[in-house]
Amino acid sequence: MTPTIAATDDIAACIALRRAVFIEEQGIAEADEMDDLDGEAIHLLAMLDGQPVGTARLLHRGETGKIGRVCVLARARGLGLGAELIRAGIAHFAETPGVTQVKLGAQTHAIPFYAKLGFTPTGPIYDDAGIPHQDMVLPL
Repeated sequence: MTPTIAATDDIAACIALRRAVFIEEQGIAEADEMDDLDGEAIHLLAMLDGQPVGTARLLHRGETGKIGRVCVLARARGLGLGAELIRAGIAHFAETPGVTQVKLGAQTHAIPFYAKLGFTPTGPIYDDAGIPHQDMVLPL
């Protein structure tokens, strides 16, 4: 079956995916993963065979659209869902009036992945929840 990606109101499914990938698999503390921004975000949900397998969170910050909390379950990796989630986020912000760039905080091992999607590293490498990250931007 072909995967689908769409905006969702099922925030619980998105949080369950983030818990599985970030907290259980990557060992990020729950206090670092969970915040108070989910209520104001747009959540993208990737579905495969009727099951949630990936998510991303979109936040509008003035002229910047921020893509974050991008994850795909291990069993669904290698299908291009991560790239499709990013492309869906870019498309959303490209249609949002006043947004001139898309930004994300990339785990440093994933910088080449985001670079292939058009993002450019900017600023210093920093620690986020014990994992090195660097901001990346894509002008719209």
